[in-house]
Amino acid sequence: MSNYLEALLPEELGEKDRHEANKLAKRLRRNVGQAIADFNMIEDGDRVMVCLSGGKDSHALLDILLQLREIAPVRFELVAVNLDQKQPGFPAEVLPEYLKGLGVPFHIEEQDTYSVVKRVIPEGKTTCSLCSRLRRGVLYRVASELGATKIALGHHRDDILETLFLNMFYGGKLKAMPPKLVSDDGRHIVIRPLAYCRERDLEAWAALRRFPIIPCDLCGSQEQLKRKETKALLREWDRRFPGRVEKIFAALGNVAPSHLADPTLYDFRNLKATGRPDPEGDRAFDPGEFDESGIIPLRGGEGL
Repeated sequence: MSNYLEALLPEELGEKDRHEANKLAKRLRRNVGQAIADFNMIEDGDRVMVCLSGGKDSHALLDILLQLREIAPVRFELVAVNLDQKQPGFPAEVLPEYLKGLGVPFHIEEQDTYSVVKRVIPEGKTTCSLCSRLRRGVLYRVASELGATKIALGHHRDDILETLFLNMFYGGKLKAMPPKLVSDDGRHIVIRPLAYCRERDLEAWAALRRFPIIPCDLCGSQEQLKRKETKALLREWDRRFPGRVEKIFAALGNVAPSHLADPTLYDFRNLKATGRPDPEGDRAFDPGEFDESGIIPLRGGEGL
């Protein structure tokens, strides 16, 4: 694997930069491998459809899965799929040429969802939501036609956390992006192998690998302001309080329904005192349970 990895890196890298690039590659590969193992994302004989938009994340996803396929304990196939939505200025030749060079099986699906979105959404309104729904429907159909058993998307840890906070702040719901789920139509398993990867690591890897990046704003729609604000909030926390973002992400896999307030997840109505000690009782609020080093001081002496 070391020789294979060396072949991926630019020849002009100095010794120190090459060392750091190797550390980055190994970290990304370890994170992806761990996510695949933790959620049983890829099984023996799977045909994995990698959705390739042309952005840094989907490029990195395909690149890392190609690396892992060489050493994986199970046998699986990869097929890259790009949806050409007929956006003005879309460089249709870029991805086919790149994928041919990699020797990766691929399929380009041409579907004019751009015109549909422009016709339905009023000028000046955000088109992302409808565009995403249309894209999902096309990709699910293509997955069936290609005989794919898994659909791999390029969402990373930052995407998952941003979605968590967006749903909390604006939707009143404790909900993020799951690493693995059943598709809307109930016919496919969707996986997010980059779930443990930091966006800044993927940005650095994309720069090193010099992927042919296709911008995601060709349609003219601006990224949702709320998501940009949430991204900035998380980056500020990460800068000021190292480890805070990692703890928030860890909390997504360490849920205590008895200490939330959703009666569909925990039977509060029929809760009775049994006279027996409960290790999960109200100990969550005992002194010493929280690390105060990450508390942000606010005016008036309060903390966040």
